Amino acid sequence: MSKLITGIFTSRVRAEQAVDELMRAGFATEDVSLLMSESTQGREFAIKKSTKAPEAAATGAALGGVLGAVAAGLAAVGSITVPGLALVAAGPVVAALTGLGVGAAAGGLTGALIGLGVPEHEAKFYAKEIEKGGILVGVYSHNDKVELARDILNAAGADKVTKGSPA
Repeated sequence: MSKLITGIFTSRVRAEQAVDELMRAGFATEDVSLLMSESTQGREFAIKKSTKAPEAAATGAALGGVLGAVAAGLAAVGSITVPGLALVAAGPVVAALTGLGVGAAAGGLTGALIGLGVPEHEAKFYAKEIEKGGILVGVYSHNDKVELARDILNAAGADKVTKGSPA
């Protein structure tokens, strides 16, 4: 059984460090998710169209780690639009948020996070932090790697790391 381990980051640099370390520790790319507000995506991951940034982004993704590649793909993934929510997501959390639909709309971002398996008190904290510009990094981990996932997120500077809920 796998558990969703999540951490909230106040900067792209810390979130990128967490994702890079998760990959180095053997977690699969398809098990890692990002969740942020559309305004955070625009501020932290925007590519200016009038520059050579798109070409540099491809190089940066190769040199700068997995999060750079995931971030570059955010435009392709697009926004998850649930009435009342303006979120950008990448990874397995996309399917989960899409499946939540109306139930998430009734509970807002907190309801969406609870629907993903985040405990209510942690979901409330994460929702506030995402609205303030935080980046949520989540990883699905089997029981034998839960502590490793938590340690990596903490070492990268997460403001809060969940204990892990069954996925």
